[in-house]
Amino acid sequence: MRRNPQVKLIDLSVPISPRIREPLPAAIDYASHEAGAQQAAAILGLKPDDFPESRAWATETVTLNTHAGTHVDAPWHYWPTSEGKPARTIDELPLEWFYSDGVVLDFSAKPPGYEITTDDLITELDRIGYTLKPLDIVLIRSDADKRLYHEHYAFLHAGVSAEATLWLLDQGIKVVGTDGWGWDIPLNLQADAYKQQPREGVLWAAHFVGKDREYCQIEKLANLDQLPKPFGFKVSCFPVKVEKASAGWARPVAIVEE
Repeated sequence: MRRNPQVKLIDLSVPISPRIREPLPAAIDYASHEAGAQQAAAILGLKPDDFPESRAWATETVTLNTHAGTHVDAPWHYWPTSEGKPARTIDELPLEWFYSDGVVLDFSAKPPGYEITTDDLITELDRIGYTLKPLDIVLIRSDADKRLYHEHYAFLHAGVSAEATLWLLDQGIKVVGTDGWGWDIPLNLQADAYKQQPREGVLWAAHFVGKDREYCQIEKLANLDQLPKPFGFKVSCFPVKVEKASAGWARPVAIVEE
């Protein structure tokens, strides 16, 4: 009888937390078991002390942008159209995109703000001895997640150029991911460059690749340094099905056979 292989699951997500200093912060209102008893009593026409020790459900009310925490960007996030058609929202994308072979490319030695080029991608793929194939999920490691609670977390990652993004899509890639706050270089550097020389191709350039090529980005990944090998693992990154939304929260997991 063939034995099922042992698998190791590696969490690639950051928490939903108001402690993360980012432009789109989360807010969480925690309701205690005692508050739950009061709420349940009001709904059901009972008294709070009808419940054991006047306690019922604990709940949380979360105020959350779809781009807070680890999430998957849909083509609609980038532009109203993609490839000449109405851009798809997160609930319209094929599930097959979000469970596939993963490959992690290590740019953790690059400084914050570095813009990863096509040559950088090719060099790293040569180093690890891997050739991309259609529907691989490509993960960019910059170790920005190690500074998740830093005051300037959103500005502390290496980003990917528009040219390099297009090159990945030319290999048949549909889902890419980063452990940085965003896929492009940090927004403050984009803004500084644009103020010095206003022109197209500076602001949000890699995201705008989605106007012409349909693809998804996972942002705010974590623990890419814990992957025991740069390829030879699966990635599951199904987004939450938010109706007509530009993104959906996700809990990506690497599945590694041991």
